[in-house]
Amino acid sequence: MSARDWVEKDYYRELGVTKDASADDVKKAYRKIARENHPDAKPGDAKAEARFKAAGEAYGVLSDPEKRQQYDEARTMFSGGRFGGFGGGRGAGAGAGAGGTGFSGGFDVGDLFGGGGARGAGQPGAGGLGDLLGGLFGGGAGATAGPTPGMGGTRPREQRGADVETDVRIDFAEAVGGTTLPLRLASPTRCTTCGGNGAKPGTSPRTCLTCGGAGVVSRSQGAFAFSEPCRDCSGTGSIVDEPCPECGGDGVSTRSRTLTVRIPPGVDDGQRIRLAGQGQPGSRGGPPGDLFVVVHVNSDDLFGRSERNADDLTLTVPVTFPELVDGTTITVPTMDGKVSLKVPAGSNSGRTLRVRGRGVHRKDGRTGDLLVTLELAVPSRLSSAARQALDAYVEATADHDPRADLTRRAEAAARRETAS
Repeated sequence: MSARDWVEKDYYRELGVTKDASADDVKKAYRKIARENHPDAKPGDAKAEARFKAAGEAYGVLSDPEKRQQYDEARTMFSGGRFGGFGGGRGAGAGAGAGGTGFSGGFDVGDLFGGGGARGAGQPGAGGLGDLLGGLFGGGAGATAGPTPGMGGTRPREQRGADVETDVRIDFAEAVGGTTLPLRLASPTRCTTCGGNGAKPGTSPRTCLTCGGAGVVSRSQGAFAFSEPCRDCSGTGSIVDEPCPECGGDGVSTRSRTLTVRIPPGVDDGQRIRLAGQGQPGSRGGPPGDLFVVVHVNSDDLFGRSERNADDLTLTVPVTFPELVDGTTITVPTMDGKVSLKVPAGSNSGRTLRVRGRGVHRKDGRTGDLLVTLELAVPSRLSSAARQALDAYVEATADHDPRADLTRRAEAAARRETAS
């Protein structure tokens, strides 16, 4: 993703939160969208899948304080993140009346994104927005050419590799307790033969004489300065005369590798796990990008996660009417065994009881609870004896109206309305 594309996206709008939203508000908004648009909830719905992925991308930035700060600062520089009116930076020869920038005073689009046109060809170190955001957008725009002995005073422009994203699916129990997964990838990696510089072993890339190693050439036309990638070196700042036989001069080769992904206890559905340096390799010896693993969690037949606190697990247990009236002790399952739970006498259906310490156990010591909701089990059919017993109970409690308090409050509210 380019710097332009990244800054133009309104991640706050994507999650439906304000710019000053707290980290908790951002997380709640993302989880709501993820639940509603998860592929399991809406299989085959392309719009829901796109919404799910867009929300994950937005959450990946706004949930990281450092990325969020850089994102906010970058958008502030462009009046809300829009680039309209800047024109084409590659349009060498285009004036203001033919798709040019429309600005006066020698404005150089190359300066804005790190092209360095105003400095002239062969002058490395062109910074601009590319240097400011290089760490987030792959490092390509802001990579600079510095002195290197034996290479004509400049070195090839290193470019950070792109970030890569993949998906894994795990069971509910694995999400609660954590797990380790082998992830086999057939992906490009830095060529081991040439070390990523693209040159045949024993040789080295030479600095491009056309651009002086800057990777861009610049020229002026009237009040405008234009920059474009150097055609001789394709914007890399160096030329490989003898390509590496393994990678053909690209510095990258495709290999199969197996990575170990550690899923922490309590991982949320849709959460991204970052594996630093495991993404696409950089070009010209640049650092690799990161690999992001998006975790999808299967639902469980018994347990769920609390919406208020994801470390708390939920469980619904059916009980009989006598058990609610008289109270009892029941045995309930947990993620790691069974426990005895006391049901107080006079409990209502829908009451939630808490079993301490039977939720998610995080590595930092935090522990969730198991929330057990009592649900009255109503039989669909009754035997003759049960019917007689139920009729006797109805007769014995004929004087008791369970809705008496509700009726009283409704009548009181009606009288107040009439009096006003």
